[in-house]
Amino acid sequence: MIHAPTISGATARPTALEVDLGQLAANYAAIAAHVGPDVKVMPILKANAYGHGLVEVGRLLDGLGAPMVGVAYLEEGLRLREEGVRSPILVLGGIVGEQIPDFLDHDLTLTASSIDKLRAIEDCASVMGKRAKVHLKIDTGMERIGVHWHGAERLLEASLACTHVDVDGIFTHFANADEADLSHARLQLERFEEVCRFYERRSLPTPLRHAANSGATLQLPESHLDLVRPGILFYGASPAPCVAKTIPVRGALRWVTRVVYFKVVAAGSPVSYGSTWSPTTQTRVVTLPVGYGDGYPRALSNRAEVLLRGARHPVVGRVCMDQLMVDLGPAGTGYNGDEVVLLGRQGDLEITVEELAAWAGTIPHEILVAINTRVPRVYRGHE
Repeated sequence: MIHAPTISGATARPTALEVDLGQLAANYAAIAAHVGPDVKVMPILKANAYGHGLVEVGRLLDGLGAPMVGVAYLEEGLRLREEGVRSPILVLGGIVGEQIPDFLDHDLTLTASSIDKLRAIEDCASVMGKRAKVHLKIDTGMERIGVHWHGAERLLEASLACTHVDVDGIFTHFANADEADLSHARLQLERFEEVCRFYERRSLPTPLRHAANSGATLQLPESHLDLVRPGILFYGASPAPCVAKTIPVRGALRWVTRVVYFKVVAAGSPVSYGSTWSPTTQTRVVTLPVGYGDGYPRALSNRAEVLLRGARHPVVGRVCMDQLMVDLGPAGTGYNGDEVVLLGRQGDLEITVEELAAWAGTIPHEILVAINTRVPRVYRGHE
């Protein structure tokens, strides 16, 4: 186990995020088994691996032999390389021209999302005397980056003329694969498959095709193609309430803190900023040293629950930047130093990221990536 940093022999904070690398390894294996041996799995590590720790999760997947990992930005790929991760890394986001040499120097795969960007990559690789690895990005209905499907043939033709670019893949991204109505996702898939027939019509080998994000991995098997890109699914959560988690993945986090104050609050005495909550009868309230400054959303005020001594208790009053309060009830028990779970399991009880997201009126992705680096990470469960 890798422990939180220490200050003068004492743990830096009573609040920590425990990351179970063994569970992430199990999630990876479960997804791979679901899609079958002919489909590669490329977990997505953007945004600090959805809050789990970019470097540690990258090293885990490197050791597991993942065929590729995906990140959003160049700096994420560079960090992985600096920390010894040797797996192929696809940077999925848009690029600017002056970044291209860094991609080539560190063997990172670029997303070529237009003819102009493809030509810039070709020119840079030619000047540097190197070969660039790219995946071509096709926009089939997301309107973010990528050439429109109806004009994509020009990009594919241009790629054939490149002498310093290797087109290792071609991909698109679904806008609605995590919805109950999959008609738009199926339309996008039809458009993408038509684009990819370019290679068949010219009797050329087709690059690695990929389209499936977490939602499509779960509920659109025809979109698995050659590779799937699980993001939130790899971290054990469903991408949306309407999407059944049919693959046996589980959350890998326990966000824990400890009671730092206990008091009895009189009936009618308001708690925290804005006086948004007060007990109707005398009650017991504990204070926890965590707040929205750590990524625990202020939107959870008067909505969320925590686990303490094997029971659920409500968060009361407004969540502060560095502290929040929990109502134990008139007869509840809690002592300074008691463990409190904000996310994850305590005994037989569990607070899931899906629950936190529903209470906050957002999606699990946002909850996870918001847990910032002020919260120390503690890793366990896998060597």
